[in-house]
Amino acid sequence: MIVVQKEIALAPFPRGMHLITARVLQELPEINGISMGMLHVFIKHTSASLTINENADPTVRDDFERHLNVMVPENAPYYRHTYEGPDDMPAHIKASLMGSGIQVPISGGSLNLGTWQGIYLYEHRDRASGRKLVLTLFGT
Repeated sequence: MIVVQKEIALAPFPRGMHLITARVLQELPEINGISMGMLHVFIKHTSASLTINENADPTVRDDFERHLNVMVPENAPYYRHTYEGPDDMPAHIKASLMGSGIQVPISGGSLNLGTWQGIYLYEHRDRASGRKLVLTLFGT
């Protein structure tokens, strides 16, 4: 059984969806030695999220951003948590809707993602600092 856990820091991203599959794999060369297992990725923040989605057509990312901004608008009159600006509370809501962690199966030393799937960090703030991820890899 192989078990590896690493915490990595990502540089700040602008608001939107950012493909991070290659960066995650860069940090985990140990994945090559796993024939069957699981990767868990967790984000240590409440105003950004993780998701798996379409990695080929960038319009998917744009559509996600537009749709979430309609679902969770800024400057809603009922928001009370606005200490860090109009994107503050919407960022927390979006992060809870999207999720703080993902799991990906590992088969034959590779992530067993679908042909068009990638791992995304979804930044919900206009001016966020860098983000920290915890990568947990386990398998045989």
